[in-house]
Amino acid sequence: MMNFDVEKIRAQFPMFAGKDKPLIYLDNAATTQKPQSVIDAVTKYYSEYSANVHRGIYAISEKATHEYESARTRIAKFIGADFEKSIVFTRGATEAINLVAYAWARHNLNPGDEILITEMEHHSNIIPWQLAARDTGATLRYIPIDETGTLVESEKYINPKTKLFAITQQSNVFGTTNPVKELTEIAHSFGAKVLVDAAQAMPHLMVDVVDLDCDFLAISGHKMLAPTGVGALFAKQEILEEMEPFLGGGEMIEQVTMETATWSEIPQKFEAGTPNIAQAIGFGAAVDFINQIGIEKIKDYEGEMTRYAIAKLSEISGMQIYGDLFCRGPVISFNVSGVHSHDLAQLLDMENIAIRAGHHCAQPIMRKLDVPATARASFYLYNTKAEVDALCEAIEKAKWFLATD
Repeated sequence: MMNFDVEKIRAQFPMFAGKDKPLIYLDNAATTQKPQSVIDAVTKYYSEYSANVHRGIYAISEKATHEYESARTRIAKFIGADFEKSIVFTRGATEAINLVAYAWARHNLNPGDEILITEMEHHSNIIPWQLAARDTGATLRYIPIDETGTLVESEKYINPKTKLFAITQQSNVFGTTNPVKELTEIAHSFGAKVLVDAAQAMPHLMVDVVDLDCDFLAISGHKMLAPTGVGALFAKQEILEEMEPFLGGGEMIEQVTMETATWSEIPQKFEAGTPNIAQAIGFGAAVDFINQIGIEKIKDYEGEMTRYAIAKLSEISGMQIYGDLFCRGPVISFNVSGVHSHDLAQLLDMENIAIRAGHHCAQPIMRKLDVPATARASFYLYNTKAEVDALCEAIEKAKWFLATD
């Protein structure tokens, strides 16, 4: 592919350097490796200006605050948000969804209301709504999927009772990219709020919250080159201003007496206590790294990689690939006849190939597919076709080993 030098990109990731047997890392849907620039940004904070933010008037505290807020600004720009204070830092997409479930849903849902999700959701976008429905008396409903991981008759499930529609933009099992813009428009026509789980989409697609017109967007940092333990919630300004705090403590207050308290302006209202400063700064560096390459170039490269991988994997006898073969993100879940996915993953690990095996925090999907688990290979900007070839060779070797064991 023109203008995409994967070897130059790989050279910026310490995890792939200096090993006798290079790591073939194909579990990017779980978490991604970190480029040196992100590692350096975190290290620089701890070694040069480690201090709390928004509190001190001394130089290193002001430097920390500047870098922390600069990361917020870059993340807002990355998703097309026109107001940087609509970005609330969290520990990840899971916490972002829970923030909405507690701070918005429990104050706005009533018996008879409906929360709508889909059958392809990650547990992080199921369990918070089960708990919210239990606590508010609302009903939790879901849009079913077919065997290809495609939503079935989505429109008919959105109705005047729907008050919140929470949907993944891209499936972590099938790689399905859902038509969230069109579904958001339908949900809004009934007065519902829409939450988009963009944890799997943002590393691979241009996500524009103005274009999507979603009310909430949950973001994960570590799936897009940032440190673990950091993510963000985007929410429309007017909604954030109306919402109650999720956590109480320092920094999120304006005035406190022994009887009452008032809240800080957004986003500090939702960032109680000392925040994940180093991780947020690293998140900003990760956004810079992606921007330097270009998200569209990343998408095109990954699309080429995924098509190649599907073609190669399909040549293996007994291979079952789940989901639409031609319309997906860079995620391939599969099983090989006669080989348990956990056994396969363990044997591949002996070849220094890392894949995922299990239910991928999506047990309803496994029940839909009538399998206990699947193997999953997921790609990112540093993976290569040679690694795909090595994966296929290792699968064939594992099949032979298990057949003769």
